[in-house]
Amino acid sequence: MAASNIQAVLFDLDGVITDTAEYHYLAWKKLADELQIPFDRHFNEALKGLSRMDSLKKILENARPEPSFSEEKLNELADRKNEYYKELIRQISPADLLPGIHNLLEDIKERGIKTALASASKNAMFVIDRLGVASFFDEIVDAARIQHGKPDPEIFLTGARKLNADPAFCIGIEDAEAGIKAIKAAGMFAVGVGTSENMKQADFLVEGTQDLDFEKIESAFLLKIKGEA
Repeated sequence: MAASNIQAVLFDLDGVITDTAEYHYLAWKKLADELQIPFDRHFNEALKGLSRMDSLKKILENARPEPSFSEEKLNELADRKNEYYKELIRQISPADLLPGIHNLLEDIKERGIKTALASASKNAMFVIDRLGVASFFDEIVDAARIQHGKPDPEIFLTGARKLNADPAFCIGIEDAEAGIKAIKAAGMFAVGVGTSENMKQADFLVEGTQDLDFEKIESAFLLKIKGEA
């Protein structure tokens, strides 16, 4: 165990490991256009951190009149969007890792601290394979393996359980407000990537992934633990 007692670090995928937001946007945009529903980049921001089905339902709420689709039709639409997305992400390569992430993963690995990916994306395994970083993760927990999406803490609690780690000694890294809420609800230390406006509950905040330094995160974690002692 590390000297700081940090047992595990759990990462979100989109916006932390890589940025597939543009691909998601283009896939949703294509589906929304087919359904003749207004959809733009501003509206797309509201989908950040949501599951595929929750995102679809939010888009459908924007239609006038709002359509009433069967569960079967909703699943067909969600699958159609996913096919558009998978076609787009075939071009992902290790060059698409966000700045500083490879060094951070190496640092954590060298310290013997366990890691998990906690992503709302059902394509998480495919993406990290394309990025060439699958070997850095001890566990992958994606939306296909849980019942409740973020901000519910289930995905982070599942990751901690699979790593045999105590949530109180786990760190979660997120770039979405729903993700930060999920980390805090899981009883973990929350690291936010973004602005203080969107990361109000984060315990430690950086503007971009290039600023993710494990020693600084560890120091902030220790201060919080001492403050609660």
